[in-house]
Amino acid sequence: MANKEIAGKTVDVNADGYLNNPSQWDKDVAIEIAKEEGIELSNKHYEVIEFLRKTHESGETLTIRKVGKSGITDIKGFYELFPGGPLKISSKIAGIPKPSSCV
Repeated sequence: MANKEIAGKTVDVNADGYLNNPSQWDKDVAIEIAKEEGIELSNKHYEVIEFLRKTHESGETLTIRKVGKSGITDIKGFYELFPGGPLKISSKIAGIPKPSSCV
């Protein structure tokens, strides 16, 4: 485990930069992680992030298909919101572990 300063907070992150403790997440942390990923967050991004956090908290497995069926965005829109690996990047911004389906 390593510590990293994000948005003025010291948080625990793993080697890939994902928060080890989702309770250390807040919107300021999300904004900073998104900037590192080259993304400016919109309301639609936050809707997806909230969905991911709730799904993770419930213990459900996260998949791109599940996000596409969420009613928030379709799969194409998900890729547009988080280009280059939507589930991997959005999970990082959401402060949750990288889903096992992501390599």
